[in-house]
Amino acid sequence: MSDEEIQTMNRPKVVRGATAAPLPPSAHVAPTWLGPVLIVGIVLAALNLRPAITSLGAVFEETRTGLGMSGTVAGLITSVPALCFAVFGVTAPRLSRRFGPAAVVCAGMAAIAAGLLIRPFATGAAAFLAASALCLAGIALTNVLLPVIVKRWFPDRVGTMTGLYSMALAAGTSLAAAVTVPLTSALGGTWRTGLLIWAVLAAAAVLPWLPIARASRRTERAAAESAAQSTAGSGPGTAVRADTGPKVFRSRTAWALACYFGLQATGAYVAMGWLPQIFRDAGVSASTAGVLLAVTMVMGVPLAFVIPGLAGRMRNQGPIAVTLGLFGLVGYAGLYLAPVAGAWVWALLLGISNCAFPLVITLIGLRAKSPAGVVKLSAFAQSTGYLISLPGPLLIGALYQHSGGWDIPLAVMAALLVPQIALGVLAGRDRTIEDECGMRD
Repeated sequence: MSDEEIQTMNRPKVVRGATAAPLPPSAHVAPTWLGPVLIVGIVLAALNLRPAITSLGAVFEETRTGLGMSGTVAGLITSVPALCFAVFGVTAPRLSRRFGPAAVVCAGMAAIAAGLLIRPFATGAAAFLAASALCLAGIALTNVLLPVIVKRWFPDRVGTMTGLYSMALAAGTSLAAAVTVPLTSALGGTWRTGLLIWAVLAAAAVLPWLPIARASRRTERAAAESAAQSTAGSGPGTAVRADTGPKVFRSRTAWALACYFGLQATGAYVAMGWLPQIFRDAGVSASTAGVLLAVTMVMGVPLAFVIPGLAGRMRNQGPIAVTLGLFGLVGYAGLYLAPVAGAWVWALLLGISNCAFPLVITLIGLRAKSPAGVVKLSAFAQSTGYLISLPGPLLIGALYQHSGGWDIPLAVMAALLVPQIALGVLAGRDRTIEDECGMRD
């Protein structure tokens, strides 16, 4: 379904001489400043969705030593993000219905800022883990609800807006990984300083969401009052039922999206966690291996903007999923056959393949008709997908340890791209979860 079709579908019909149908929340008198501030808020929110993770990775060895973490606890911390995204993400639909998506995103930004502010002052592993979980809870809620914000307030620009915040997310990921150590050195601080820096960016992201949440609440209240007045004149026995969206468990497209999300997340986490080690074991220097990882991650910045816009103009997004998967297959084959000779090419190809993330986020906005459908589909696809991705990095690490090399792990990663491609084709078909669940407009 194209963006133009979505906009036409959501626009209320007006019949001459008849009472107009209640307008959706975004159509009720919204202040003129809301649109620009929303764009700023979305970009700042996206910038803060990964620094809590990648900044820690940059100083993880120093953090482990400073807090006296055991190897088991350190391994737990590296597995916590995906688990928190799955656990806290499922609460987003209920919180969104109760308080509104903008208010929940505002609270999520505040949780990220608070966690990042508290974490550097932790004196033990338990307190550090608790502060990290607070950050990740805020990230999980925002992960789920940003597609809903885009669908509700920019229904005719789903692809463009998704590309904008996907690009900001990729930029935040790369920025935190690249500058945490240099900034720490420049400020003459320790690992605590390096982690504390990112609380400033998170605090800045809270500011635009405060007025957005208030304005959104007023707009939604006006929409509810309009609907109530319209219903009051239609006779007794008529009740307004809140739109809670379709039952996503019944949708094959929802399951395809969830599994596609899980497999692409597996590939991304494996690349972030193990790609430098793959290059180093092949004979590449440690510094060059780090730069190669940066190349893989930076590819997500421009493509995260291009891919959603392209996907939004297509009726079927399956060909994009196939193309991204094929880039990954060639990249893994290259790592298997000539890891040093073509290192820069393989890093580039895997970076392109990992841009399945902005594609799947765009699909979440396109495969549901209403904001209520988007929030349920987003929560289901991301929570289920992150659960699917949990064993991946651990499995690859175990295979590497027991096989003594990267041949088997690389073969497994390449093999996982085959079902990922197939699921991308299924998820990219021109249909919605409401149609599959038998819901009518």
